[in-house]
Amino acid sequence: MGKGRVEAFTDGVVAIIITIMVLELKVPHGEDLSALAPLWPIFFSYVLSFINVGIYWNNLHNMFHTVQRVDGRVLWANLNLLFWLSLIPATTAFMGENHFAPVPVAVYGVDLVLCGVAYRILVTKLHHLHGNDTAFAKALGSDRKGKISVALYITAVLLTFVNQWIGVAIYFLVAAVWFVPDTRFSRVIEK
Repeated sequence: MGKGRVEAFTDGVVAIIITIMVLELKVPHGEDLSALAPLWPIFFSYVLSFINVGIYWNNLHNMFHTVQRVDGRVLWANLNLLFWLSLIPATTAFMGENHFAPVPVAVYGVDLVLCGVAYRILVTKLHHLHGNDTAFAKALGSDRKGKISVALYITAVLLTFVNQWIGVAIYFLVAAVWFVPDTRFSRVIEK
């Protein structure tokens, strides 16, 4: 089957996720900069999550441009990823509202782990459907960055119980690595 509907559905879900996250931001009560101080954990969490959701959307967009079709397994794998992404607004609020306490930071990280694993499952299903000698497989390569990201998320969750700021720093590190545009797919599309 064609890929258009899965792309449109994914775009819609991602837009809703971002909308829900921004609705969690509260208007400060006061007219000076000191009114913003109590809101920094919520805003900081929002920025991290917005970047993460944006990275997934960007990668899905690029990835789906290199494939020609999807099947039922790809649809379910995509829904699996969207499920874990849809929890990001809740885990973001949990982390921000609790001022980066260890358990909320770990819960946020577990969601990132599950998003990363779900993304890997989707990649595997697309690779299985399209085979090794395709633009998708060539662009994907070994996907070392994706595998390392999941390992870093797991490490961050564990280290959160030593010091939650280590976990937060690793979450930002992974986001920073992915923030630089991934040109693997665009290079293959241009050829």
